[in-house]
Amino acid sequence: MRTAFAPVNRCRIFSVTKNHHHQRSLLLTSQSVRLALSYSTSFPAPLRTLATARRRSPPMAEAASDNAAVDEAVKYGFERPEMYSSSLANTVDPPCDRHIFLCYKDYDSWPSRVEASETDLLPKLFSSALKARKSDIKVKTRLTICGGSDGSELSDGDVLIFPEMIKYRGLKDSDVEAFVDDVIVKGTPWTSGLQEALTGAFVFVCAHASRDKRCGVCGPVLIEKFKEEIKLRGLESQVFVNSCSHIGGHKYAGNLIVFGTNFEGKVVGDWYGYVTPNDVPDLIDLHIGKGEIIERLWRGQMGMYVEDAEKKPPKRKELEKRREKPQENGNQENKESVSSCCQGANGVSCCRDASPAVNGDVGDLKLKDTAEHGKRGHGSVVAWPGKWDQRDVLMAAAAVGAVATVAVAYSFYRRAA
Repeated sequence: MRTAFAPVNRCRIFSVTKNHHHQRSLLLTSQSVRLALSYSTSFPAPLRTLATARRRSPPMAEAASDNAAVDEAVKYGFERPEMYSSSLANTVDPPCDRHIFLCYKDYDSWPSRVEASETDLLPKLFSSALKARKSDIKVKTRLTICGGSDGSELSDGDVLIFPEMIKYRGLKDSDVEAFVDDVIVKGTPWTSGLQEALTGAFVFVCAHASRDKRCGVCGPVLIEKFKEEIKLRGLESQVFVNSCSHIGGHKYAGNLIVFGTNFEGKVVGDWYGYVTPNDVPDLIDLHIGKGEIIERLWRGQMGMYVEDAEKKPPKRKELEKRREKPQENGNQENKESVSSCCQGANGVSCCRDASPAVNGDVGDLKLKDTAEHGKRGHGSVVAWPGKWDQRDVLMAAAAVGAVATVAVAYSFYRRAA
Protein backbone atom coordinates (compact mmCIF):
# COMPACT_ATOMS: atom_id res chain seq x y z
CA MET A 1 0.00 0.00 0.00
CA ARG A 2 1.28 3.42 -0.88
CA THR A 3 2.70 5.25 2.15
CA ALA A 4 1.91 8.89 2.72
CA PHE A 5 5.11 9.67 4.58
CA ALA A 6 8.71 8.57 4.54
CA PRO A 7 10.10 6.71 7.59
CA VAL A 8 11.10 8.93 10.47
CA ASN A 9 14.73 10.03 10.23
CA ARG A 10 16.04 9.24 13.69
CA CYS A 11 19.42 10.77 12.88
CA ARG A 12 17.86 14.02 13.98
CA ILE A 13 18.26 12.93 17.59
CA PHE A 14 21.82 13.71 18.54
CA SER A 15 23.37 12.04 21.53
CA VAL A 16 25.29 15.04 22.84
CA THR A 17 24.43 18.57 21.74
CA LYS A 18 23.15 21.61 23.52
CA ASN A 19 20.00 21.48 21.34
CA HIS A 20 19.35 17.84 22.13
CA HIS A 21 16.05 18.33 23.97
CA HIS A 22 14.80 20.86 21.43
CA GLN A 23 15.54 18.52 18.53
CA ARG A 24 13.84 15.59 20.26
CA SER A 25 10.75 17.66 21.02
CA LEU A 26 10.40 18.63 17.38
CA LEU A 27 10.84 15.04 16.29
CA LEU A 28 8.16 13.73 18.63
CA THR A 29 5.77 16.45 17.50
CA SER A 30 6.39 15.48 13.89
CA GLN A 31 5.87 11.80 14.69
CA SER A 32 2.57 12.52 16.42
CA VAL A 33 1.28 14.50 13.48
CA ARG A 34 2.29 11.75 11.07
CA LEU A 35 0.57 9.11 13.15
CA ALA A 36 -2.56 11.24 13.49
CA LEU A 37 -2.69 11.78 9.77
CA SER A 38 -2.15 8.10 9.04
CA TYR A 39 -5.01 6.92 11.25
CA SER A 40 -7.18 9.98 11.42
CA THR A 41 -10.17 10.54 9.32
CA SER A 42 -8.43 12.49 6.58
CA PHE A 43 -5.31 13.78 4.93
CA PRO A 44 -5.04 15.69 1.67
CA ALA A 45 -3.70 14.15 -1.53
CA PRO A 46 -0.88 16.70 -1.86
CA LEU A 47 0.62 15.30 1.36
CA ARG A 48 1.92 12.34 -0.60
CA THR A 49 4.82 14.53 -1.66
CA LEU A 50 5.32 15.98 1.79
CA ALA A 51 7.99 13.47 2.77
CA THR A 52 10.27 14.65 -0.02
CA ALA A 53 9.84 18.26 1.04
CA ARG A 54 10.71 17.33 4.62
CA ARG A 55 14.22 16.21 3.68
CA ARG A 56 14.99 19.71 2.47
CA SER A 57 13.21 21.58 5.28
CA PRO A 58 14.57 22.70 8.65
CA PRO A 59 12.80 21.30 11.77
CA MET A 60 10.70 24.40 12.42
CA ALA A 61 9.48 24.52 8.82
CA GLU A 62 8.68 20.83 9.03
CA ALA A 63 6.57 21.30 12.15
CA ALA A 64 4.75 24.25 10.58
CA SER A 65 4.01 22.12 7.52
CA ASP A 66 2.58 19.38 9.73
CA ASN A 67 0.35 21.85 11.56
CA ALA A 68 -0.95 23.24 8.27
CA ALA A 69 -1.68 19.73 7.05
CA VAL A 70 -3.62 18.90 10.20
CA ASP A 71 -5.62 22.13 9.94
CA GLU A 72 -6.53 21.34 6.33
CA ALA A 73 -7.49 17.78 7.22
CA VAL A 74 -9.81 18.97 9.98
CA LYS A 75 -11.36 21.60 7.74
CA TYR A 76 -11.92 19.42 4.67
CA GLY A 77 -11.78 15.84 5.94
CA PHE A 78 -14.15 13.40 7.54
CA GLU A 79 -14.39 15.36 10.80
CA ARG A 80 -15.46 18.63 9.21
CA PRO A 81 -18.52 20.26 10.82
CA GLU A 82 -20.82 19.78 7.81
CA MET A 83 -20.53 15.96 7.89
CA TYR A 84 -23.96 14.31 8.20
CA SER A 85 -25.70 17.69 8.21
CA SER A 86 -27.82 17.00 5.10
CA SER A 87 -30.17 14.26 4.00
CA LEU A 88 -28.51 12.07 1.37
CA ALA A 89 -31.38 10.15 -0.23
CA ASN A 90 -32.05 11.09 -3.85
CA THR A 91 -29.28 13.69 -4.17
CA VAL A 92 -27.89 12.33 -7.45
CA ASP A 93 -28.05 15.20 -9.94
CA PRO A 94 -28.33 14.82 -12.83
CA PRO A 95 -29.51 11.20 -12.82
CA CYS A 96 -28.74 8.95 -15.77
CA ASP A 97 -29.53 5.55 -17.27
CA ARG A 98 -26.04 4.92 -18.61
CA HIS A 99 -22.69 5.93 -17.14
CA ILE A 100 -19.52 6.15 -19.21
CA PHE A 101 -16.08 6.31 -17.58
CA LEU A 102 -13.16 7.51 -19.69
CA CYS A 103 -9.78 6.49 -18.25
CA TYR A 104 -7.37 9.40 -18.37
CA LYS A 105 -4.20 10.11 -16.39
CA ASP A 106 -4.27 10.36 -12.59
CA TYR A 107 -6.54 12.42 -10.35
CA ASP A 108 -3.60 14.57 -9.24
CA SER A 109 -3.22 15.87 -12.81
CA TRP A 110 -6.87 16.64 -13.57
CA PRO A 111 -7.75 20.34 -13.87
CA SER A 112 -10.94 21.59 -12.27
CA ARG A 113 -12.95 21.18 -15.48
CA VAL A 114 -11.13 18.27 -17.04
CA GLU A 115 -13.85 17.69 -19.67
CA ALA A 116 -13.39 21.26 -20.93
CA SER A 117 -9.62 21.62 -20.62
CA GLU A 118 -7.72 22.90 -23.65
CA THR A 119 -4.68 20.88 -22.63
CA ASP A 120 -6.56 17.59 -22.15
CA LEU A 121 -7.97 16.93 -25.58
CA LEU A 122 -9.34 13.40 -25.17
CA PRO A 123 -11.80 14.21 -22.36
CA LYS A 124 -12.78 17.46 -24.07
CA LEU A 125 -13.39 15.79 -27.44
CA PHE A 126 -15.41 13.00 -25.84
CA SER A 127 -17.57 15.42 -23.86
CA SER A 128 -18.10 17.66 -26.91
CA ALA A 129 -19.08 14.69 -29.08
CA LEU A 130 -21.68 13.55 -26.55
CA LYS A 131 -23.15 17.05 -26.36
CA ALA A 132 -23.22 17.39 -30.16
CA ARG A 133 -25.14 14.11 -30.53
CA LYS A 134 -27.35 14.56 -27.46
CA SER A 135 -30.56 14.63 -29.49
CA ASP A 136 -29.57 11.36 -31.19
CA ILE A 137 -28.73 9.49 -28.00
CA LYS A 138 -31.86 7.72 -26.79
CA VAL A 139 -30.45 6.75 -23.39
CA LYS A 140 -29.67 9.47 -20.87
CA THR A 141 -25.90 9.23 -20.64
CA ARG A 142 -23.38 10.67 -18.23
CA LEU A 143 -19.60 10.98 -18.69
CA THR A 144 -17.07 10.82 -15.84
CA ILE A 145 -13.28 10.66 -15.97
CA CYS A 146 -11.50 7.91 -14.04
CA GLY A 147 -7.87 7.08 -13.36
CA GLY A 148 -5.99 5.62 -16.30
CA SER A 149 -2.43 5.58 -15.06
CA ASP A 150 -2.76 4.32 -11.51
CA GLY A 151 -0.82 1.10 -12.03
CA SER A 152 -3.94 -1.04 -12.56
CA GLU A 153 -4.88 -2.88 -15.71
CA LEU A 154 -6.62 0.25 -17.01
CA SER A 155 -4.80 2.65 -19.34
CA ASP A 156 -5.43 6.08 -20.81
CA GLY A 157 -8.13 5.92 -23.46
CA ASP A 158 -9.95 2.88 -22.04
CA VAL A 159 -13.72 3.31 -21.88
CA LEU A 160 -15.98 1.55 -19.35
CA ILE A 161 -19.75 1.55 -19.91
CA PHE A 162 -22.44 0.74 -17.32
CA PRO A 163 -24.94 -0.92 -17.07
CA GLU A 164 -23.76 -2.72 -20.20
CA MET A 165 -20.61 -3.80 -18.30
CA ILE A 166 -18.38 -3.50 -21.35
CA LYS A 167 -14.93 -2.05 -21.96
CA TYR A 168 -13.10 -0.72 -25.00
CA ARG A 169 -9.36 -0.13 -24.97
CA GLY A 170 -7.16 2.63 -26.28
CA LEU A 171 -9.53 5.32 -27.55
CA LYS A 172 -7.57 8.05 -29.37
CA ASP A 173 -8.46 11.66 -30.11
CA SER A 174 -9.11 10.79 -33.76
CA ASP A 175 -11.46 7.92 -32.79
CA VAL A 176 -13.90 9.83 -30.62
CA GLU A 177 -16.56 10.83 -33.16
CA ALA A 178 -16.72 7.37 -34.73
CA PHE A 179 -16.83 5.72 -31.30
CA VAL A 180 -19.71 7.89 -30.12
CA ASP A 181 -21.59 7.26 -33.36
CA ASP A 182 -21.12 3.48 -33.28
CA VAL A 183 -21.43 2.66 -29.60
CA ILE A 184 -23.37 5.48 -27.95
CA VAL A 185 -25.74 6.60 -30.71
CA LYS A 186 -26.30 3.43 -32.78
CA GLY A 187 -25.81 0.96 -29.95
CA THR A 188 -23.52 -1.26 -32.01
CA PRO A 189 -19.98 -2.53 -31.28
CA TRP A 190 -17.18 -0.16 -32.18
CA THR A 191 -15.90 -1.02 -35.65
CA SER A 192 -12.33 -0.06 -34.75
CA GLY A 193 -12.00 -1.76 -31.38
CA LEU A 194 -12.60 -5.02 -29.56
CA GLN A 195 -15.40 -5.10 -27.03
CA GLU A 196 -14.56 -6.76 -23.71
CA ALA A 197 -16.90 -7.86 -20.92
CA LEU A 198 -16.48 -6.48 -17.41
CA THR A 199 -16.98 -8.86 -14.50
CA GLY A 200 -17.11 -8.19 -10.79
CA ALA A 201 -17.97 -5.10 -8.77
CA PHE A 202 -16.53 -1.66 -9.55
CA VAL A 203 -16.10 1.17 -7.06
CA PHE A 204 -15.39 4.71 -8.25
CA VAL A 205 -14.32 7.20 -5.58
CA CYS A 206 -14.31 10.94 -6.28
CA ALA A 207 -10.78 12.28 -5.64
CA HIS A 208 -11.01 15.39 -7.83
CA ALA A 209 -8.90 17.66 -5.64
CA SER A 210 -8.69 20.57 -8.07
CA ARG A 211 -12.49 20.71 -8.22
CA ASP A 212 -13.09 20.59 -4.48
CA LYS A 213 -10.71 20.10 -1.56
CA ARG A 214 -13.16 17.93 0.34
CA CYS A 215 -13.04 15.30 -2.37
CA GLY A 216 -9.30 15.77 -2.66
CA VAL A 217 -8.85 15.09 1.05
CA CYS A 218 -11.33 12.25 1.49
CA GLY A 219 -11.04 10.43 -1.85
CA PRO A 220 -7.43 9.17 -1.70
CA VAL A 221 -7.90 7.91 1.86
CA LEU A 222 -10.97 5.90 0.86
CA ILE A 223 -9.22 4.45 -2.19
CA GLU A 224 -6.33 3.21 -0.07
CA LYS A 225 -8.75 1.81 2.52
CA PHE A 226 -10.70 -0.06 -0.17
CA LYS A 227 -7.49 -1.55 -1.55
CA GLU A 228 -6.47 -2.64 1.95
CA GLU A 229 -9.82 -4.30 2.71
CA ILE A 230 -10.08 -5.90 -0.74
CA LYS A 231 -6.64 -7.44 -0.33
CA LEU A 232 -7.48 -8.58 3.20
CA ARG A 233 -10.44 -10.55 1.84
CA GLY A 234 -8.62 -11.91 -1.21
CA LEU A 235 -11.02 -10.16 -3.62
CA GLU A 236 -8.48 -8.55 -5.95
CA SER A 237 -10.00 -10.37 -8.95
CA GLN A 238 -13.61 -9.60 -8.00
CA VAL A 239 -13.76 -6.06 -6.62
CA PHE A 240 -12.03 -3.13 -8.31
CA VAL A 241 -11.57 0.42 -7.03
CA ASN A 242 -10.52 3.50 -8.99
CA SER A 243 -10.51 7.27 -8.63
CA CYS A 244 -12.97 9.40 -10.58
CA SER A 245 -13.68 13.03 -11.32
CA HIS A 246 -16.55 15.15 -10.00
CA ILE A 247 -19.81 13.23 -9.55
CA GLY A 248 -21.77 16.01 -7.86
CA GLY A 249 -22.35 16.90 -4.24
CA HIS A 250 -18.95 18.04 -2.98
CA LYS A 251 -20.44 18.62 0.46
CA TYR A 252 -21.22 14.90 0.71
CA ALA A 253 -17.56 13.84 0.43
CA GLY A 254 -16.47 11.07 0.60
CA ASN A 255 -18.49 10.34 -2.51
CA LEU A 256 -18.43 7.08 -4.42
CA ILE A 257 -20.41 4.87 -6.80
CA VAL A 258 -20.63 1.06 -6.66
CA PHE A 259 -21.55 -0.85 -9.83
CA GLY A 260 -22.47 -4.52 -9.73
CA THR A 261 -25.16 -7.14 -10.39
CA ASN A 262 -27.98 -7.42 -7.87
CA PHE A 263 -30.13 -10.42 -6.95
CA GLU A 264 -32.45 -9.76 -9.89
CA GLY A 265 -29.51 -10.11 -12.26
CA LYS A 266 -29.67 -6.41 -13.05
CA VAL A 267 -26.57 -4.22 -13.18
CA VAL A 268 -27.08 -1.26 -10.85
CA GLY A 269 -25.02 1.71 -9.80
CA ASP A 270 -25.55 2.98 -6.26
CA TRP A 271 -24.22 6.33 -5.07
CA TYR A 272 -22.99 6.84 -1.52
CA GLY A 273 -22.02 9.97 0.40
CA TYR A 274 -20.47 10.89 3.76
CA VAL A 275 -18.44 7.70 3.45
CA THR A 276 -15.54 7.38 5.89
CA PRO A 277 -12.81 4.71 6.11
CA ASN A 278 -14.81 3.03 8.88
CA ASP A 279 -17.66 2.45 6.39
CA VAL A 280 -15.53 0.64 3.81
CA PRO A 281 -15.76 -2.84 5.41
CA ASP A 282 -19.56 -2.57 5.45
CA LEU A 283 -19.66 -1.47 1.82
CA ILE A 284 -17.65 -4.53 0.85
CA ASP A 285 -19.29 -7.05 3.19
CA LEU A 286 -22.89 -5.84 3.04
CA HIS A 287 -23.39 -4.01 -0.26
CA ILE A 288 -20.98 -5.89 -2.51
CA GLY A 289 -20.98 -9.17 -0.60
CA LYS A 290 -24.68 -9.48 0.26
CA GLY A 291 -26.43 -6.96 -1.99
CA GLU A 292 -27.74 -4.88 0.92
CA ILE A 293 -28.10 -1.11 0.61
CA ILE A 294 -26.55 0.94 3.42
CA GLU A 295 -29.38 3.43 3.65
CA ARG A 296 -27.75 5.94 6.01
CA LEU A 297 -25.12 6.65 3.32
CA TRP A 298 -27.21 6.03 0.22
CA ARG A 299 -27.63 8.93 -2.24
CA GLY A 300 -29.47 7.27 -5.10
CA GLN A 301 -29.27 4.80 -7.92
CA MET A 302 -28.58 4.89 -11.64
CA GLY A 303 -31.90 5.22 -13.46
CA MET A 304 -33.78 6.70 -10.48
CA TYR A 305 -35.34 10.10 -11.19
CA VAL A 306 -37.18 12.87 -9.35
CA GLU A 307 -40.54 11.15 -9.77
CA ASP A 308 -39.03 8.19 -7.91
CA ALA A 309 -37.92 10.42 -5.03
CA GLU A 310 -39.89 8.44 -2.46
CA LYS A 311 -38.66 5.10 -3.77
CA LYS A 312 -35.86 3.11 -2.21
CA PRO A 313 -34.00 0.14 -3.66
CA PRO A 314 -35.66 -3.19 -2.82
CA LYS A 315 -34.07 -4.94 0.12
CA ARG A 316 -32.44 -8.35 0.00
CA LYS A 317 -35.45 -10.22 1.45
CA GLU A 318 -37.80 -8.68 -1.12
CA LEU A 319 -35.47 -9.69 -3.95
CA GLU A 320 -35.12 -13.24 -2.62
CA LYS A 321 -38.93 -13.59 -2.48
CA ARG A 322 -39.11 -12.58 -6.13
CA ARG A 323 -36.58 -15.26 -6.98
CA GLU A 324 -38.73 -17.90 -5.22
CA LYS A 325 -41.72 -17.26 -7.51
CA PRO A 326 -41.92 -19.80 -10.34
CA GLN A 327 -41.43 -18.35 -13.81
CA GLU A 328 -43.01 -19.60 -16.97
CA ASN A 329 -40.57 -21.84 -18.83
CA GLY A 330 -38.01 -20.88 -16.20
CA ASN A 331 -35.56 -23.71 -16.87
CA GLN A 332 -35.55 -23.18 -20.62
CA GLU A 333 -35.14 -19.41 -20.24
CA ASN A 334 -32.24 -19.87 -17.86
CA LYS A 335 -30.43 -22.14 -20.31
CA GLU A 336 -30.90 -19.64 -23.09
CA SER A 337 -29.71 -16.70 -20.99
CA VAL A 338 -26.47 -18.46 -20.16
CA SER A 339 -25.58 -19.34 -23.71
CA SER A 340 -27.03 -16.41 -25.59
CA CYS A 341 -25.81 -12.83 -25.84
CA CYS A 342 -27.73 -10.36 -23.70
CA GLN A 343 -28.54 -6.90 -25.00
CA GLY A 344 -27.76 -3.85 -22.93
CA ALA A 345 -29.35 -0.43 -23.04
CA ASN A 346 -29.88 0.94 -26.53
CA GLY A 347 -28.96 -2.42 -28.02
CA VAL A 348 -25.36 -2.48 -26.84
CA SER A 349 -24.38 -6.09 -26.26
CA CYS A 350 -22.69 -6.97 -23.00
CA CYS A 351 -22.02 -10.59 -24.11
CA ARG A 352 -21.65 -11.89 -20.57
CA ASP A 353 -22.12 -15.34 -19.13
CA ALA A 354 -25.05 -15.36 -16.72
CA SER A 355 -23.19 -17.51 -14.21
CA PRO A 356 -22.75 -15.61 -10.94
CA ALA A 357 -19.14 -16.79 -10.66
CA VAL A 358 -18.35 -15.14 -13.97
CA ASN A 359 -20.70 -12.20 -13.75
CA GLY A 360 -19.47 -11.10 -10.38
CA ASP A 361 -23.00 -11.12 -8.93
CA VAL A 362 -22.74 -8.96 -5.83
CA GLY A 363 -25.23 -11.20 -4.10
CA ASP A 364 -23.24 -14.39 -4.64
CA LEU A 365 -19.79 -12.99 -3.92
CA LYS A 366 -17.87 -15.22 -1.50
CA LEU A 367 -15.70 -13.27 0.88
CA LYS A 368 -12.71 -14.93 2.52
CA ASP A 369 -12.38 -14.85 6.28
CA THR A 370 -9.08 -14.16 7.97
CA ALA A 371 -7.94 -14.06 11.54
CA GLU A 372 -7.19 -10.36 11.32
CA HIS A 373 -10.56 -9.67 9.73
CA GLY A 374 -12.34 -11.57 12.49
CA LYS A 375 -10.56 -9.61 15.20
CA ARG A 376 -12.02 -6.41 13.85
CA GLY A 377 -15.54 -7.77 14.26
CA HIS A 378 -16.37 -8.14 10.55
CA GLY A 379 -17.08 -11.79 9.80
CA SER A 380 -16.86 -13.24 6.35
CA VAL A 381 -19.91 -13.29 4.10
CA VAL A 382 -20.59 -16.65 2.46
CA ALA A 383 -23.47 -16.98 0.03
CA TRP A 384 -25.85 -19.94 0.19
CA PRO A 385 -24.69 -22.81 -2.08
CA GLY A 386 -25.46 -22.23 -5.73
CA LYS A 387 -28.91 -20.81 -6.32
CA TRP A 388 -30.44 -22.35 -3.16
CA ASP A 389 -32.13 -20.07 -0.72
CA GLN A 390 -32.28 -20.54 3.03
CA ARG A 391 -35.59 -22.45 2.93
CA ASP A 392 -34.20 -25.02 0.50
CA VAL A 393 -31.15 -25.60 2.66
CA LEU A 394 -33.23 -26.08 5.82
CA MET A 395 -35.57 -28.52 4.07
CA ALA A 396 -32.61 -30.52 2.80
CA ALA A 397 -31.12 -30.62 6.30
CA ALA A 398 -34.44 -31.81 7.73
CA ALA A 399 -34.61 -34.61 5.13
CA VAL A 400 -31.11 -35.76 5.98
CA GLY A 401 -31.99 -35.73 9.69
CA ALA A 402 -35.09 -37.85 9.06
CA VAL A 403 -33.11 -40.45 7.11
CA ALA A 404 -30.54 -40.61 9.91
CA THR A 405 -33.29 -41.16 12.51
CA VAL A 406 -34.80 -44.03 10.49
CA ALA A 407 -31.38 -45.63 10.11
CA VAL A 408 -30.73 -45.53 13.87
CA ALA A 409 -34.15 -46.95 14.66
CA TYR A 410 -33.61 -49.76 12.17
CA SER A 411 -30.26 -50.64 13.70
CA PHE A 412 -31.87 -50.96 17.16
CA TYR A 413 -34.61 -53.16 15.64
CA ARG A 414 -32.03 -55.49 14.10
CA ARG A 415 -30.21 -55.87 17.40
CA ALA A 416 -33.45 -56.58 19.25
CA ALA A 417 -34.42 -59.22 16.71
